Amino acid sequence: MARLSASEIEPALRELPGWAVVNEKLHCEYRFKDFVEAFSFMTAVALAAESMNHHPEWTNVYNRVEVDLTTHDKGGITQKDLELARKMEAAARKYK
Repeated sequence: MARLSASEIEPALRELPGWAVVNEKLHCEYRFKDFVEAFSFMTAVALAAESMNHHPEWTNVYNRVEVDLTTHDKGGITQKDLELARKMEAAARKYK
């Protein structure tokens, strides 16, 4: 799996509202109704991430989850990051 160029990432970002490249990582901030929703989202994503063997960098404060995705061994964003971002978007839709 190769590191993606900016021109390869740009079209995918159009399908991922709220996502942007920040410090050479895919970045998004989610807000939920409360801590339980935020933690439920993180639990669902953790199971998906584990099944992919691809784990996010993330933080949680009450109802907010900030996410950064990168493929460390490739030194940047790969298709694996985009795939996990799409799974996160699907998980987040359950709370909207």
